[in-house]
Amino acid sequence: MADEITTGLVAETAEFSDAAWSDVLSAVDRTYTELVGYQERLERQNAELEKMRSFLASILASVSDVLVVVSRHGDIEKVSQSVAAMTGRDRATLAGQTVVGLFAQADRAALIEGMQRAAVNRAPETIEIALNAKDGTSPLELSISPRLDERGRVSGHVLTGRPLGELRQAYADLAHSHDELKAAQTLLVRNEKLASLGRLLAGVAHELNNPISFVYANVHALERYAAKLENYFDKVQAGAPRADLVKLREELRLDREIGNMREAVAGARDGAERVRDIVEDLRRLSSEGTGEVIAFDLVETASVAASWVLRGTKRDVQVTFSGESNLIVEGRPGHIQQVVMNLVQNALDALETEEQGHIELSAARAGGFAVLSVADNGPGVPEPLRQSIFDPFFTTKAVGKGTGLGLSISHKIAQEHGGDLRLCPEQDGTCFQIALPLPKDPA
Repeated sequence: MADEITTGLVAETAEFSDAAWSDVLSAVDRTYTELVGYQERLERQNAELEKMRSFLASILASVSDVLVVVSRHGDIEKVSQSVAAMTGRDRATLAGQTVVGLFAQADRAALIEGMQRAAVNRAPETIEIALNAKDGTSPLELSISPRLDERGRVSGHVLTGRPLGELRQAYADLAHSHDELKAAQTLLVRNEKLASLGRLLAGVAHELNNPISFVYANVHALERYAAKLENYFDKVQAGAPRADLVKLREELRLDREIGNMREAVAGARDGAERVRDIVEDLRRLSSEGTGEVIAFDLVETASVAASWVLRGTKRDVQVTFSGESNLIVEGRPGHIQQVVMNLVQNALDALETEEQGHIELSAARAGGFAVLSVADNGPGVPEPLRQSIFDPFFTTKAVGKGTGLGLSISHKIAQEHGGDLRLCPEQDGTCFQIALPLPKDPA
């Protein structure tokens, strides 16, 4: 009986063990696989964490600004090497201490209030504070930023600061650089004006040469006439007989010379008046360059400026004026003359290869503006260059023939007068328009 019971139990155990061991082995395989995967993920995360720690350590060791990581309770967790260098204390020693101990006693309340505001507003706060350095105190501009955990709760602060001495020196250097840049811009504008002045003086010299030569020739003739008259009157004063005086008068041709003398005096006066007019035009051209804003005739101002540029050219270019007259605007006429001179000079340069060059200046009223157009029949401005025509230093002229500042300065002058300088829509040749606001009706 006992043998039968034992045999049955062994059979049942054998049947149970086969099924159970199969499940157990499967479970063990799955568990082992999961453990291996978990271990691999853990190793990767540990490697990433170690890499991140190394990265943060390198940052803390190399950053030159003050950097302090603070816990939610105000204790120091990490500091940069620069903090240790400035305070003369080891980084490991600083860890765990209260952050307010790093700063001067008088500024600790401001630091606590700044951290509280940063935590409440969830935004950085900036204060000026003195760090307790090994050689005294070092003023800082300190930025306090809140640290947030994965739930968005404030878990501490990050303090970053830079010595105010360095900041103030940087601001001083920036201001100095700005002054140097402004001086360089002023010098470039002055060079452009000198280039225009050089072209202007060529015209002035040519224009003054003719009347001055005319005056000189007439004065030389007057000297000759005066010598003959002195000779004749010396004989009269010496009591020469009448017959001798008549003979001498015929020999000296005094009757004819007296008439010539009147013509010489009139010619000298005309030449002097011409010089006077040229000087007056030059004075008008240069006056009011930087003075106060006045009312002036745009057409008259443009005519004077254009005539001066034309005096300096030896090319046969036809220039015409059309449109309205007596267009009164307000501004600095010397500046507007500079703009017109630049536009006319550019037109002359564009007509170098044209056999029959033509420049047209026209004036009109349009929408509360006085519009002056300067157009030529030259080759025009290619489409790819039209967008860059007013850029500083942009020029299509050969090296040494242009600074690339003329149109840029002219555009700025027009804007300073409340107007605009623009390139006309595509057409034959080139056309620029300067628009200046008309004075408002007092009524």
